[in-house]
Amino acid sequence: FKSLLYCQTCPLVHLSYLCCYQGVVSVLTVFYGRKNRQTCEEAIDKDKLENTECSKTGAFEALANRCNGKKVCEVDKEIFSDPCPETYKYIQTTYTCLPAHHVVACEDSEVKLSCDSGQTIALIGAFYGRTDRTTCIYGVPDGQFNNITCSTPTANQVVTERCKGKSNCNFHAKNSMFGDDPCKGTYKYLELAYIHFLFIPSLVS
Repeated sequence: FKSLLYCQTCPLVHLSYLCCYQGVVSVLTVFYGRKNRQTCEEAIDKDKLENTECSKTGAFEALANRCNGKKVCEVDKEIFSDPCPETYKYIQTTYTCLPAHHVVACEDSEVKLSCDSGQTIALIGAFYGRTDRTTCIYGVPDGQFNNITCSTPTANQVVTERCKGKSNCNFHAKNSMFGDDPCKGTYKYLELAYIHFLFIPSLVS
């Protein structure tokens, strides 16, 4: 692992992003809720700071599915359901940047992943949907990239099953590959990262 990075998000004050200038994001820990009255204390109603035993189960899985394998990823509270509606919550995340091949494919375009002979594809993370208004927008009508909370939960599983153990893996990034269309009327993209895994038969026989 490279250096451990930390990100704290106070939703009333600012947006936060997980960023990797070299490599891709790999989420390590996530907390969404409230553990004390001091962190992110800028709530308009101070009563919203009183519950210090508020936490969201499944927060790690939600953010990892959204961000793993990306170069930049917004930390957005909207991806979590609300564990305690009357409490002002915050997000604390640790992550690292992994060296990897980073691929972005617009909807309906072909994806080609490849490794040298003797190596196989090992997926770090895959995302299919839309989380920004800048990726894959050339020639796309304005109304088709406004929804930035669009994602399918099956992206990691589908790409892993298709490419695991292969040195070459080609497919089209389209809705039918991932099941139902996660957000009709939104032009989506596939973003993924992978590494080359050296296959040594003596170690797996």
